[in-house]
Amino acid sequence: MVNRRIFLLGSAAAAASAQTSQQIIGTGMIGVGNRGSYLLQAALAQANAKILALCDIKPDRLDKAATAAVRDNPATYADWRKIIDRKDVDAVFIATPPDLHSEMAVAALQAGKHVYCEKPIGITPAQVRAVIEAAKKSNKVFVPGQQLRSIKEYIEAVGKIREGVIGDVIMVKAQRHATADLPHDGTSGDWYFDVNRSGGYLIEQSVHNLDLCNWVIGSHPTHASGFGGILLHKNDPPGRTIFDCGMISYQYPGGVMMSFTQNVFHPRGLPNGNQYIYVYGTKGAVNLMGTPTMYGLSGDTQPVVLGEKAHPDDPHAHIAAFYNSIVNGAKLPADITIGATAALTAILGHQAMTRQQAVDWQSLGVDV
Repeated sequence: MVNRRIFLLGSAAAAASAQTSQQIIGTGMIGVGNRGSYLLQAALAQANAKILALCDIKPDRLDKAATAAVRDNPATYADWRKIIDRKDVDAVFIATPPDLHSEMAVAALQAGKHVYCEKPIGITPAQVRAVIEAAKKSNKVFVPGQQLRSIKEYIEAVGKIREGVIGDVIMVKAQRHATADLPHDGTSGDWYFDVNRSGGYLIEQSVHNLDLCNWVIGSHPTHASGFGGILLHKNDPPGRTIFDCGMISYQYPGGVMMSFTQNVFHPRGLPNGNQYIYVYGTKGAVNLMGTPTMYGLSGDTQPVVLGEKAHPDDPHAHIAAFYNSIVNGAKLPADITIGATAALTAILGHQAMTRQQAVDWQSLGVDV
């Protein structure tokens, strides 16, 4: 157990008295850095959650997380296996670098834990396959961190597209552009710019966008081809092995096509920046991201909003769904199949870019 100080924030006794009579899920957090600290706050906001254990290899992060979770007085560890071994931990959050997700998720599932695993669930086909097999053998809840699946306006918009509001979907154009790369001063972690640890920009970040494309198309791609490279940030930071840009074409069943681009050097103010997903159908098109809006093919009709934001918007809806499924058996917004398909779509595109040749889905060797 790692030594750390707990700074009491308010009265622990008062917090304890506020506990509800609902079923309490003993929860462990593996990784409490940038993303993990957000998940910790989201878990603390759930009436069913009690944070029993925290894990990170950096003591300062553990101390900060323990302070945030002082209500539950969690134990702290540097070894993630200590959390897996605890019998009182029912559910585990995994928010470590992506190369560790699969091993930890498999171990947690085999130990009988419910698992919330940050995206991607794996950065290689073998890693994804291992999680699929463990999840299917387990009777526990598994949720991948594909949280766009829990956003109200996307749920509404995708539902209407599936109902045929723009006819048959025939093409998607999407991008994830950023005005700057992640910081090169080490604050992004010593793993992000190493492709063997993060999987690269497409797998580590664009997996969200690709999942939303799969969702609206209603399938996963059959083929991918593309190119990627390090065009601006050459050896910056030193030893960099992830691309800073890429272009991928995906082919889907039924001849549906998708074009996806990414870069980290889109100047602020330059039109069509950041992220978008344009969905083209036989009767019209939808700008899916942001406030989903439909446009008719003729151009002489007024745009129609397909999905409105929740009021009030719930920033923790995906985590709430995780606990709701554990306690009440509620249907999940994203399950192992969705998490695996999203990861494999990104892996397929990454392989196409690095090989600079067409790659087919079957070559991944994973059944989903």
